[in-house]
Amino acid sequence: MTPSKTIDYYDSNAAAFVRETVGASMADVLDAYVSMLPPGGSVLDWGCGSGRDSKALRELGFSVTSTDGSAAMCVEALSATGTIVRHETFQELSESDCYDGIWACASLLHVHPEELPAILALAANALKPGGVLYCSFKYGSFVGHRNGRWFTCLDEGALVPLLEPCFGVARMWVSGDVRPGRGGEPWLNCLATKR
Repeated sequence: MTPSKTIDYYDSNAAAFVRETVGASMADVLDAYVSMLPPGGSVLDWGCGSGRDSKALRELGFSVTSTDGSAAMCVEALSATGTIVRHETFQELSESDCYDGIWACASLLHVHPEELPAILALAANALKPGGVLYCSFKYGSFVGHRNGRWFTCLDEGALVPLLEPCFGVARMWVSGDVRPGRGGEPWLNCLATKR
């Protein structure tokens, strides 16, 4: 579960977080992701934050459902995208065979590691056969609270076993942070398909 302290952080700092992240470009990752999806397919932006990527995916012609566990972030994302954002935690995802893709950009890193297998199983259940998951984590092995939020940082050796029960890894790579002035912080990116 996303620890309540983390949700409290986003509820209290939503506007500042949006200012910090809304202008960051995920274009390279989005290009790789959408190349694996059917044109105009359905995508769940799971933990959508500012709504930046929901907006970009809609502009690319996809049908996007946006969710976030922070009520304040839902309001911010509504402002950015002009569409309703479901206030929902990862654990509350209950749809089956519904989405061609799930986009979980810098969101699942707020889940305790022991809960990630169950959360990933919910993602697989919500995806159509062969559906595509994108997820990203701060690179490393740190697990715990930092700057008011919970972080589960992973490397390749830790992420692959978590995915294997439900997903086959299509591509995994490390990149720099796309936010201005943060390029030296490494992120683990993964594209995986539902088994």
